[in-house]
Amino acid sequence: MSKEIRALEPQSVWNSFADLNAVPRASKKEEQVIAFMMDFGNNLGLETIKDEVGNVIIRKPATKGMESRTPIVMQSHLDMVHQKNGDTDFDFATQGIEMFIDGEWVKAKGTTLGADNGMGVAAIMAILQSHEIAHPALEALFTIDEETGMTGAMGLKGGLLKGEILLNLDTEEDDEIDIGCAGGVDVTASRTYNEEETPEETVAYKIFVKGLQGGHSGMDIDKGLGNANKIMNRLLFGSFENFGLRIAEIDGGGLRNAIPRESTAVVVIDKVHEGAFDFEFEALVEIIKTELKTMEPELYINKEEVDSPARVMSLGVQEGVIKAIYAAHNGVYRMSADMEDLVETSNNIARVTIKDGNAEVMCLTRSSVESSKNDLANALRATFELAGFDVELSGSYPGWTPNVNSPILEVLKSKYEELFQEQPEVVACHAGLECGILGQNYPEMDMISFGPTIRGAHSPDERVNIASVQKFWKYTLEILKNIPKQK
Repeated sequence: MSKEIRALEPQSVWNSFADLNAVPRASKKEEQVIAFMMDFGNNLGLETIKDEVGNVIIRKPATKGMESRTPIVMQSHLDMVHQKNGDTDFDFATQGIEMFIDGEWVKAKGTTLGADNGMGVAAIMAILQSHEIAHPALEALFTIDEETGMTGAMGLKGGLLKGEILLNLDTEEDDEIDIGCAGGVDVTASRTYNEEETPEETVAYKIFVKGLQGGHSGMDIDKGLGNANKIMNRLLFGSFENFGLRIAEIDGGGLRNAIPRESTAVVVIDKVHEGAFDFEFEALVEIIKTELKTMEPELYINKEEVDSPARVMSLGVQEGVIKAIYAAHNGVYRMSADMEDLVETSNNIARVTIKDGNAEVMCLTRSSVESSKNDLANALRATFELAGFDVELSGSYPGWTPNVNSPILEVLKSKYEELFQEQPEVVACHAGLECGILGQNYPEMDMISFGPTIRGAHSPDERVNIASVQKFWKYTLEILKNIPKQK
């Protein structure tokens, strides 16, 4: 791990982050990082437990003079999104994240960085290790599987935590205080189909869509970023009518919570239409690039001739699948009427796979309004069912309803103004923070979220601002000193 990273200030935070990033920690594969965190707490001589689902809780008594303050929970999630560039040779199961400094930012070499939510975990680790930082009685809650279902937060039982205030360290703008977030539901459309022998007198191509920025399917959904699955579908739409295009396979996107950056497809067309197809394909590529040139300057779309596949999707099913993906909503569905510039409801068409008689489309639908979330999920369900898909709605989790009268909010606002001579932005976000879920079993707990500035989360462009981490750390220590007395 880079010595330059460990030398950054505050060293206690960056050293903890480097230690954490040496441990593989994909969502649903957190065994190694759970063991790491259990060893960390036990080696400090602190009460350390693992609950039934794998969340780790480390308890530290109040420092001298802080015994009368309200006990708190500091919470971050252990897992990270594993994404890498197509040309990056990296094994997330065995390798630690390779970090480097690029000007004002810390980045990773061709992969996600894990600053989401590793910087929050690292800050809590630094506090647990310290003998100088003033704080009330503290429970460090390290949840699992936040990124692919929030099952850690969902599985945390009521009565286990004793703290009355929860500080969630998973916000990605250092001038924002989050008091609410979106809920979500996974929409999965799947169907089988008959394959047919590839027609004679055809030519086969592999089509590539790559070079997109990608990003967080909640926080970045309103930025006008390209979606590789929708772009690929647009390239294929109409070609089966005009040029006899038949699909052999499609492999697009990855995780539900990441805007898809890449897609590939293997198709065949009637050889007699080869010249016309080339002309129309290149013309459409230029149109798409022109539309997206501001937000996606590195967009790359190309095709190359390949060996003909043995079988292709049956024509009737192919038409229905392409039209369903074209019709399915992607992006912002509704803006909030109550909070300025807040996305209320959205959908990300995250993953499209077609191969060997099986077709699947995976989406993540988010909303801060439960009825609107259900409305969009049902619209997607209807779209895909019309094309013969079976549709499953699963993994639903609630949003976090803002409390503008929160006592801890007043502390954070006043301390921010004192430290930085400006007012913070008090917001609700379109990401899925765990506060709403935790609040179901701890309804009386006062919750707030803040953190350092992170860009490009859930993509290999993920980066964290160095000066922002220093600001976040200074702010965190001031908050801890000013937790109100217990009533």
